Amino acid sequence: MQPLFGGITLAQAQQLVGPAVLADVDRSFPSRPEASKFFSQKGYEYLQENQPDTAVVRFNLAWVLDPKNPEPYRGLAVVLSQRPNTPTEAIQALVLQGLAVAPTNPLLLTDAANTALGRYEQTKKKKELTQASDYAQRALLADSSNANAWQTQARVRYYQENYAGAWKALHKGQNLSLSSLDFQFLTELMAKQPDPEGKFK
Repeated sequence: MQPLFGGITLAQAQQLVGPAVLADVDRSFPSRPEASKFFSQKGYEYLQENQPDTAVVRFNLAWVLDPKNPEPYRGLAVVLSQRPNTPTEAIQALVLQGLAVAPTNPLLLTDAANTALGRYEQTKKKKELTQASDYAQRALLADSSNANAWQTQARVRYYQENYAGAWKALHKGQNLSLSSLDFQFLTELMAKQPDPEGKFK
């Protein structure tokens, strides 16, 4: 199963899902946006259970029910990022579709920053790093308690050779959530500059 049914129109996707399924959803939920939220959540649950194909089915249905819900785009981008050999452009396209309907969504902004960083790591083009920095800053403006956005900001600062700034962002993220730490990145940062706070050695 392809994300967003492989790029067909919403009307075509509704036909593919079928009127019986849509009628059943309409009977079972107060509204289609509510149903979309439910199926998005189910998609994430299937992702956690390592059932990506079932997750795609749920995210696709969530998209059909409410194309203004950003979660199906984000969930499908996560699915694609876990598939080997997926072009970053395909992941980025889904993230940008999500941002089109929710431009201040901190999780999507963090995903956009990470996608841009991934492209920078491959191409070393400064515009990719600038874009990653912009998305990370927007993510932190939207939610300064987003630990993953702080860790992304740390990586941006690292590539900008602002190691003190990288440490500052890393510590902010680590203070919010220890699980946000990327220990490989931590090792790379320590090789460039020791931890000014002395927490990591």
